[in-house]
Amino acid sequence: MFKIHEIREMIKLVDETSIEQLEIEEGDSKVLIQRNVGVVPVYTETPVVLAKKPIKEIAKAHVQVAATKETAVEVHKSPKNENENYSKIVSPMVGTFYAAPSEDAAPFVKTGDKVEETTVVCILEAMKLFNEIEAEMNGEIVEVLVENGQLVEYGQPLFLVKQTS
Repeated sequence: MFKIHEIREMIKLVDETSIEQLEIEEGDSKVLIQRNVGVVPVYTETPVVLAKKPIKEIAKAHVQVAATKETAVEVHKSPKNENENYSKIVSPMVGTFYAAPSEDAAPFVKTGDKVEETTVVCILEAMKLFNEIEAEMNGEIVEVLVENGQLVEYGQPLFLVKQTS
């Protein structure tokens, strides 16, 4: 299974080059990244284990892709985003944002908390898979930009972070 930072690097590769499509297979995992504007069908093949027997589940979803980087920034603007000294932890996928591991648990992070690169800051649920999202930077959480249970888009800022070295 690919890690979030590996998928981000693949997306950057497609974004920084003129290629239209990138498809990579590694074992049972497969990633397909296409450069298209509009509604794009996304197919994922995920092994699901039920009663210790693997079952392949193929899911189809439609993802709305922002037309340009500028429009994506406009959609997700926050008053504190104007301050260039803050970094953003953004959503690596479309899914549901969860601030805590369960309803009665404390949130992973809150405003004022210090984070390290490997600190889990939230969970994103996508197609019944729960993905732990790491900070991938050292710093202090300045603001949580989304609500618990909120649907988030790919590239949407989730947290503002004042980075430290």
